[in-house]
Amino acid sequence: MALSMHHQKEPSSSSKQMDTSKYVRYTPEQVEALERVYTECPKPSSLRRQQLIRECPILSNIEPKQIKVWFQNRRCREKQRTEASRLQTVNRKLTAMNKLLMEENDRLQKQVSQFVYENGYMKQQLHNASALTTDTSCESVVSGQHQQQQNPTPHPPRDANNPAGLLAIAEETLTEFLAKATGTAVDWVQMLGMKPGPDSIGTVAVSHNCSGVAARACGLVSLEPMKVAEILKDRPSWFRDCRCLEILSVLPTGNGGTIELIYMQTYAPTTLVSARDFWTLRYTMGLEDGSLVVCERSLTPSNGGSSGPPAPNFVRAEMLPSGYLIRPCEGGGSIIHIVDHVNLDAWSVPEVLRPLYESPKILAQKMTLAALRYIRQISQEMSGEIRYGGGRQPAVLRTFSQRLCRGFNDAVNGFTDDGWSLMGSDGVEDVTIAINSSPSKLLGSQGHSSTMLSTVGGGVVCAKASMLLKNVPPALLVRFLREHRSEWADYGVDAYSAASMKAGPYSFPGARSGNFPSSQVILPLAHTVEHEEFLEVIRLEGHGYSQDDAVLSRDIYLLQLCSGVDENAVGACAQLVFAPIDESFVDDAPLLPSGFRIIPLDPKTDGCTANRTLDLASTLEVGPGGSRPSCGGTLNSYELRSVLTIAFQFTYENHFRDNVVAMARQYVRSVVGSVQRVAMAIAPSQPGSHVGQKTPPGSPEALTLARWICRSYRFHTGVELLQIDPQASDSLLKLLWHHSDAIMCCSMKANASPVFTFANQAGLDMLETTLVALQDIMLDKVLDEAGRKVLCSEFSKIMQQGFSQLPAGICMSSMGRPVSYDQAIAWKVLNEEDTNHCLAFMFMNWSFV
Repeated sequence: MALSMHHQKEPSSSSKQMDTSKYVRYTPEQVEALERVYTECPKPSSLRRQQLIRECPILSNIEPKQIKVWFQNRRCREKQRTEASRLQTVNRKLTAMNKLLMEENDRLQKQVSQFVYENGYMKQQLHNASALTTDTSCESVVSGQHQQQQNPTPHPPRDANNPAGLLAIAEETLTEFLAKATGTAVDWVQMLGMKPGPDSIGTVAVSHNCSGVAARACGLVSLEPMKVAEILKDRPSWFRDCRCLEILSVLPTGNGGTIELIYMQTYAPTTLVSARDFWTLRYTMGLEDGSLVVCERSLTPSNGGSSGPPAPNFVRAEMLPSGYLIRPCEGGGSIIHIVDHVNLDAWSVPEVLRPLYESPKILAQKMTLAALRYIRQISQEMSGEIRYGGGRQPAVLRTFSQRLCRGFNDAVNGFTDDGWSLMGSDGVEDVTIAINSSPSKLLGSQGHSSTMLSTVGGGVVCAKASMLLKNVPPALLVRFLREHRSEWADYGVDAYSAASMKAGPYSFPGARSGNFPSSQVILPLAHTVEHEEFLEVIRLEGHGYSQDDAVLSRDIYLLQLCSGVDENAVGACAQLVFAPIDESFVDDAPLLPSGFRIIPLDPKTDGCTANRTLDLASTLEVGPGGSRPSCGGTLNSYELRSVLTIAFQFTYENHFRDNVVAMARQYVRSVVGSVQRVAMAIAPSQPGSHVGQKTPPGSPEALTLARWICRSYRFHTGVELLQIDPQASDSLLKLLWHHSDAIMCCSMKANASPVFTFANQAGLDMLETTLVALQDIMLDKVLDEAGRKVLCSEFSKIMQQGFSQLPAGICMSSMGRPVSYDQAIAWKVLNEEDTNHCLAFMFMNWSFV
């Protein structure tokens, strides 16, 4: 390959013909011209290179072949520089991670030495105790020890009302925090699945046998320590359970630090418990080695602090010494140590819900990991590693996620100072109804309709309920609720909620039936670094049956936030929150969130949910030839409990209030019933049996259809679809179900769009659906325009010849993802009377694009 060298040529050489067999030396002017073209088009075509020579006189003595070689060399150098930069970044991460692991190893060595010392000390004490039982001097020894216990070393008096007392508390907090972050003050146990590496979030550990619950995380980010501290101190931006944080006082210290007195309120995770608040001291201080420390603890009378501002309806929780140790990293960036240690007063809640406040894994997911993930997200956004589509800025998308979570938390908690008031029940205490007619609520969530509602009078009604689930993985349940909205939602209620975002809602939702068929399309907006949270727009395509249904047949748009879908995330909360939006979807669009939240109450054991699918039909409607899958092991090995919270919000006008309240109550009850049905389907029924692959539907209809599909394929093509004895029905259905190609059937009814009626496992995976939701998918929605044209041209051939081979193409899954396939075969499926039953398709070598 030729080399390009920068050298000023003699003026007389410009008129000489250059020898292409020698190296070409470009002048700085020529290099500058080529660089300008490279910036616009790194790989120009032959015509573009010739045009470049014609338009640029200083390149007229360069042959097109040499221009091509220059661009090849330039792309090669760019690739080498990019790879070198990437390797340098990975090397810095590995060096910093190695330093972290060496420090962790030293800490563990100290912990082992401490255990050995304590073990030896206890042995010596036991030996001395046995000797003292026969020694007459034991009374003096015991009395001496008792006297020492009665006179413990007193703490120096500290007054939190003066700077000296606050500084003493702050310095003690700093010492105790550093002992937890880098020492052995807490017995840390590493969380499963948190393996260190250049691309991992870091190392995460939880406390074991300590006062309260604690979690610790260590990670690397490419931000400077001051920027990291600024982001972490803004707790409401990343801690979704933070309702408010007020800095009541700021006091600079003589050593260059800062003391802040903070009052913070947090949301309750469910309607069954009270919210918590904290009264804390936060100390920010720089260390001699260049590290930055932000530590915090609660102020209580026991440590010399004041009791803090009172707040009704809140339970005062205690924050033990916690905080952030941020150390500068060689080559840029920071190493972060995060420690969260709290006592949430678990004894004040019902016993069944105490794991919400006694599990360090839940604390790690909600606070410690949330902080570290947020820092990494900001870091990658600032470095340009993450690019979002749709023209939205990352800060705007983060704000949408925060507003959805905050609106849902407000609905679940229903604080009186926000304007919420409870309504009486209808005799059954399963659903709680709250009303909010304050102007701030109307302006904050219904900006477009607030003028109209304030004129005629109105507000927001919230219907909410909580229930306990057993043996239902939260991630699996949320995935089902997200992917199959038609299983639990009512299109008429969705239409009413969407219409309330307009200038004038059209009617009360009970005025007409809302069970119109609709299909769901998921349009992704953004996701976090580790894909633990998704922000997306949901388009519900409505189909009315007559002109009177025109209002309800329009498309509906929802902004949706889904999190906690990873089944391997221990202690993670699974959540699905959505709010109707207008088609314009401006950055300050009003949001009135509703949704679901499932929080695990017990530690997750190694179950078998990884291979379980979201198929209600094959689980609830199993015939004689099938059996329900269940997990292996005993019942206690999969005793997973969780609490589900449901909250739905609707706007109302005063003259429709009672009707909207009745509708909301009934709707939430119907949603609860649907969720219970889903929970029964995905929960293991026989904990002693073994789960393997998902079994096919075992109804006689499925067995008969499998025989018809295989027999018709052999009849039309002369080739066996499956190599098996046709009389062995169970084996035939099993092979058809687990066939590697996507096989599916659709109806052939006259004057009706063909809809899918059956699909094997590969077909369900390709369409990203289940057997229950499969019947809502029309063939026209799956095939693209080219595929529909090919099918129409080949349809007469299929009817006459019985089958047809379709060329490679693209189709769409129910989630809106494109799927490519190399070839497809369509054939008529004949029943026992040799009449047309349905149309079968087999898509070969399919894959998501």
